[in-house]
Amino acid sequence: MIVEINERQMGAANPEAAGKYSSTFRRNLRWLLRICTVTGFDPRLCLRNLRGLPFYVRDAIAYTCSAPGKSFRIRLFDSFPILGDRFLAAGIADGAYFHQDLWAARKIFERRPEKHTDVGSRVDGFVAHLLTFMPVTVIDIRPLQSKVTGLTFMQEDATSLAGVAEGSVESISSLHAAEHFGLGRYSDPVDSQACFRFMHSLERVLKPGGRLYFSVPVGRERVEFNAHRVFAGSTIVEAFAGLRLISFSLVNDAGDLHENVLPGSETGVEYGCGLFEFTKLTDISD
Repeated sequence: MIVEINERQMGAANPEAAGKYSSTFRRNLRWLLRICTVTGFDPRLCLRNLRGLPFYVRDAIAYTCSAPGKSFRIRLFDSFPILGDRFLAAGIADGAYFHQDLWAARKIFERRPEKHTDVGSRVDGFVAHLLTFMPVTVIDIRPLQSKVTGLTFMQEDATSLAGVAEGSVESISSLHAAEHFGLGRYSDPVDSQACFRFMHSLERVLKPGGRLYFSVPVGRERVEFNAHRVFAGSTIVEAFAGLRLISFSLVNDAGDLHENVLPGSETGVEYGCGLFEFTKLTDISD
């Protein structure tokens, strides 16, 4: 019995074992938070708002005592309590979406193609960055109403990209989108192979010598139905077997960007973001 206890203590003191336990705890905590979110309750937001309530009451009293004009007096039915913003940072300058949008926009700006096509990326983030210096065609299964100059929209199921000719696109991107294909989350047909058929379609439409900028969650390979999939880096490289990988970068669990590393660097990452830059060879000797 004493030996058994000592072995457990030694295991707990082992940094590798402690890291494993910590990873399991974080995974279980994420699962519990997801369950809460599905029911419409976010315990993190609730706790932050409760923490901010005394400050709101204090500030409301101070504001009233400062003698605002008649139009700007606090009225109950005009009140709009925002209780948690005081505890937040000035903005977000890390994480997958921040780094991937900046990573891809910088690369496209350096190459300056005549036009660019995007499939499924954030319009109010990455696509907006590109529109400051070039026209963009956006393809998505969901509708989009926009009168923004330079933005062309095509609504279609991008799994096959049937409306795009083979080898016709010089510059194309899909950031944090392929992991959702075939899970029904965005009203698309349920299909376990849809993400790989989409990757094949991207490879098909890319012009020889062109560039594909592609990102997906990377880490422990799995599906978190119906939210998304998480891929191993090697799975993505194999799926684009007809293309050449130019560069790979990784956003880790902490939200930090590691540029120009090797696929496989995501080993040990639970939910990171892999940034892949591919090209299509112009001939067999390239």
